[in-house]
Amino acid sequence: MRDDSRLNLLEDGTLMIQDTRETDQGVYQCMAKNVAGEVKTSQVTLRYFGAPLRPSFVIQPQNTEVLVGESVTLECSATGQPHPRVSWTKGDRTPLPNDARITITPSGGLYIQNVDQADGGQYTCFASNNDQSILEGHTVDFPCEASGYPKPVIAWTRGGSPLPLDRRYVVLASSTLRITRVAAHDEGQYECQAVSPVGTVRTNVQLSIQQRVTPVFTNAPRDLTVESGQDVQIPCSAQGQPQPALTWNKDGVQVTESGKFHISPEGYLEVRDVGSADGGRYECVARNPIGYQVASMVLTVTVPAISRQGDTFVSTSIEQAIRTVDSAIESTRRRLFDGQPRTPGELLALFRYPRDPYTVEQARAGEIFEQTLLLIQNHVNQGLTVDTNGTAFRYNDLVSPHFLDVIANLSGCTAHRRFNNCSDICFHQKYRSHDGTCNNLQHPMWGASLTAFERLLKSVYDNGFNLPRGANEQLHNGYRLPLPRLVSTSMIGTETITPDDRYTHMLMQWGQFLDHDLDSTVAALSQSRFSDGQLCTQVCTNDPPCFPIHFPPNDPRQQRSGARCMFFVRSSPVCGSGMTSLLMNSVYPREQINQLTSYIDASNVYGNSRHESEEIRDLASQRGLLRQGIIQRTGKPLLPFAAGPPTECMRDENESPIPCFLAGDHRANEQLGLTAMHTVWFREHNRVATELLRLNPHWDGDTIYHEARKIVGAQMQHITYRHWLPKILGEAGMKWMGPYAGYNPNVNTGILNAFATAAFRFGHTLINPILYRLDEDFQPIPQGHISLHRAFFSPFRIVNEGGIDPLLRGLFGVAGKMRVSTQMLNTELTERLFSMVHAVALDLAAMNIQRGRDHGIPPYNDYRVFCNLTSAQTFDDLRNEIKNPNVREKLQRLYGTPLNIDLFPALMAEDLVPGSRVGPTLMCLLGTQFKRLQDGDRFWYENPGVFSPAQLTQLKQASLTRVLCDNGDNITRVQQDVFKVAELPHGYGSCDDVPQIDLRMWQDCCEDCRTKGQFNALSYHFRGRRSAEHSYKEEGLANSVQESSPVKEDGQSIVNVTLTSKKSTEPSINDFQDFVSDMQKTITGLRKQIKRLEARLSKTACSDSEARERTDGERWKQDSCTTCECTDTQVTCFVESCPPAECKRPVKLKGSCCPVCREQADVEKQPGADGGHE
Repeated sequence: MRDDSRLNLLEDGTLMIQDTRETDQGVYQCMAKNVAGEVKTSQVTLRYFGAPLRPSFVIQPQNTEVLVGESVTLECSATGQPHPRVSWTKGDRTPLPNDARITITPSGGLYIQNVDQADGGQYTCFASNNDQSILEGHTVDFPCEASGYPKPVIAWTRGGSPLPLDRRYVVLASSTLRITRVAAHDEGQYECQAVSPVGTVRTNVQLSIQQRVTPVFTNAPRDLTVESGQDVQIPCSAQGQPQPALTWNKDGVQVTESGKFHISPEGYLEVRDVGSADGGRYECVARNPIGYQVASMVLTVTVPAISRQGDTFVSTSIEQAIRTVDSAIESTRRRLFDGQPRTPGELLALFRYPRDPYTVEQARAGEIFEQTLLLIQNHVNQGLTVDTNGTAFRYNDLVSPHFLDVIANLSGCTAHRRFNNCSDICFHQKYRSHDGTCNNLQHPMWGASLTAFERLLKSVYDNGFNLPRGANEQLHNGYRLPLPRLVSTSMIGTETITPDDRYTHMLMQWGQFLDHDLDSTVAALSQSRFSDGQLCTQVCTNDPPCFPIHFPPNDPRQQRSGARCMFFVRSSPVCGSGMTSLLMNSVYPREQINQLTSYIDASNVYGNSRHESEEIRDLASQRGLLRQGIIQRTGKPLLPFAAGPPTECMRDENESPIPCFLAGDHRANEQLGLTAMHTVWFREHNRVATELLRLNPHWDGDTIYHEARKIVGAQMQHITYRHWLPKILGEAGMKWMGPYAGYNPNVNTGILNAFATAAFRFGHTLINPILYRLDEDFQPIPQGHISLHRAFFSPFRIVNEGGIDPLLRGLFGVAGKMRVSTQMLNTELTERLFSMVHAVALDLAAMNIQRGRDHGIPPYNDYRVFCNLTSAQTFDDLRNEIKNPNVREKLQRLYGTPLNIDLFPALMAEDLVPGSRVGPTLMCLLGTQFKRLQDGDRFWYENPGVFSPAQLTQLKQASLTRVLCDNGDNITRVQQDVFKVAELPHGYGSCDDVPQIDLRMWQDCCEDCRTKGQFNALSYHFRGRRSAEHSYKEEGLANSVQESSPVKEDGQSIVNVTLTSKKSTEPSINDFQDFVSDMQKTITGLRKQIKRLEARLSKTACSDSEARERTDGERWKQDSCTTCECTDTQVTCFVESCPPAECKRPVKLKGSCCPVCREQADVEKQPGADGGHE
């Protein structure tokens, strides 16, 4: 319960609420708790109806002029208690004519379609809450007030008789008659009497009951054929009770209001600038609480064989685009990689810059493609008398299909199209590929890395193609969109934090770690605009790829720094955006790239491509291990260091002499808690791999690696869905998802754009402003806790300040941040993100809003409709999901209309569903994504056949608690569930009491296991060769095997041999001789393989981090702080631990490890001083 003086808990456990308010409504539950456990009552619901209020207008109609033949809406909206009914008259209170062209919208507006001359005149809007027409099953209030002396007594009758003896009828203390759950027999006339000794006054009201009726189409859509470049209207209307809401889907994705689509109040769908990409099946969906109906049609788009205005500019534009894009990218690369990051923007760009060459080339091609179209548009605009500014430009009239295909070829789009070969069925039946391909054998690219995000709703761009909402001064529903920074400072940033009374900070940390297994958007490759190469932060214009976050007037950050904007660049587009065919015959709306696999497959540990996986594997030892870094005093290794040029972790040599760690995801160094989690899971792989090798010494390194990877991925799935997700979604959300029903190959597991860009960023509201660091007694370590902004890109603090254990204890030993609608993101994230001296820090909340607009994410209201919530026409319509009136008032001041609210801030403002940490719309979006991830993954750990029943039983023993016990530096005391807050000391137990996985269920049971478990041997006669660009080195075996094939002498792998006997009804001696010959050759090959393995195992040398060979027993200095030694083929490194400096800004002397104070440094530099040097 929140801290509120109106809420009083009495001694007998009764909850008393004084002065009830709208914010008090919700679900309540009584819980009794002691050391032995807890017990809960059933849930009860408190509903708030409010005091009766006379109707008042929120929106009043305005004088309007309209051309004959057009359509118009006269807006009118009223509020009151009960909610008033709106009606219209024309002229001298004449009822409106019975005309199908004239309808009253759900919000109260008057819509007139195809206006004619006779429609002109004076219209009046009325709002009344006396006589009421109410839907069956709802609650109705009839207020009645009277004054006089003596004070009159109020009495209610129905049809001249007393009220029925029914508990649904209640006369409140205010004399209001309330009838709950109204039914058809409640219809009739009710009379309120005010009686006193002086006399009696009566007034009557009429109650009408609306019967519930399922939707019925009155005008269903029909198939249409239209030429490219035209606009088309598709009619649809329906009736029902309540009046059904109409939505449209195209090819299974819901259509939203944008520069491409317009949905009229009566349900017509208008498609603007139709292109080939707009052809397909459209569905009109009529839905009300009783049910829904669907009517579909097919839109066929024909492309006339004529030249277009922009065809003559293709050649010059593509050349200019290649030149300007490449120049901007090269300038950015020099600025980022030739020195240290100088600003938070550069730090962010360096942090997000793609490392994989294939990713860079794909993003480059996408930028060239869009820049070419922009240049062609500019050339065409120069010949026009009106500047279209890109919002009304018709892109399907710009360039003919033939030249679109030319642009796709010359930009590099078609050169980087991926073709995948899943014919190696035996491998793909057993193990995942690193890039996610061939998980779904019917749709090999579903869920793969470097593919476009999926969408629940069609994208919303102001020009229907790529222009974000808010990129110019265009009005949206009559209002300008607020600046993202203004939204952040007005309602998101908070200095006040409410601790979570149930869950620890580990709840947040697992969410971030999981997110880095699911999605990572490819950022723009340039920090400079393509048009002239100027830095985005210097010009502050919306010029690709720049999309800066402007400061509102009087922003204190602007006043301190003098900057006009905050750094922000757009995400890279998918090459050709949504194109799926080989020929580019239409302009597709901009889509963004997910560079990770969408599956929960531990790709944040193992990487998302062959290149990444080989970089982090220890291929030299052939023991299936991941590379390890320096060994701590506890005897456990840290992650290896990343090689290459100076990175974001070395932005200040005096503070951070340690480079970034290398992991499966490049964001592992973003903050210390995340780095600790990466360290734990890298150790978990090596622990599992080591145990598998002990149990199966005949397995080769590739088999051990893939089996350990499979186990680690299954543990992450189990922890996420059985331990973490139920705490986020609560009982209601998990019930909505339902139990696992098996693999469904028709489910696309691709990450939804709204999930990655807004919904899953709800974890930002769970972040504490401080990372706590606790010792074995759960007390602060000598170096103390650390502010979040000082924990970014600081791996040196793990090396020099106690390892990962203090951070882990600070995650599971400290309460997390509670989600409160008035306390969204702490100011460490909104005011000091990646802060540097004399530079403008970033604002995570503003960036989230801006990123949503960049990605064409539809407004919040469209997702409400998708999730079967009401379409909010007024801010009062949000009262059930956003109960705090102050929050709704802030939204109204910022956005003007609910139709404009960005998705991220609205999701964060929703009140939590009881028992969860999310609101209703956010629960819908998260549940949709996580159900897809489970149902569409062929390697889901519970899918029969992925693991044996005995192995699955063991995997269900997995817990994050056990992983921390096994892989922390020295974690010995922990609670059973590290996501739940525990009290010291009785809430913590020994790690010995935590269940663990018995890996003996993976042991081979065979008499002669020497050939079993060899990744390239007889039992693996399945390794077909995949395409060169999308296969892995260890997977590249022969495509086919012929009988009696000789064994290769020079390769690492042995050609597989299939032993068969010739079909004959009379076996001859020759058959037996052939069999013996085959067997002898097989034995010879196996002996040679054993000799090679023995020779490899007898090797005693090591390889250092620079691939130089070191002899057994050799010691060397890796850097000034690190000493390494080769022992039995294993490199062990030790790091000198530096004591805390006694000054605020110590310096680091050349050749020394530990920083010293400036006074001491000056002494050491003097000639003749001890230890002095030049």
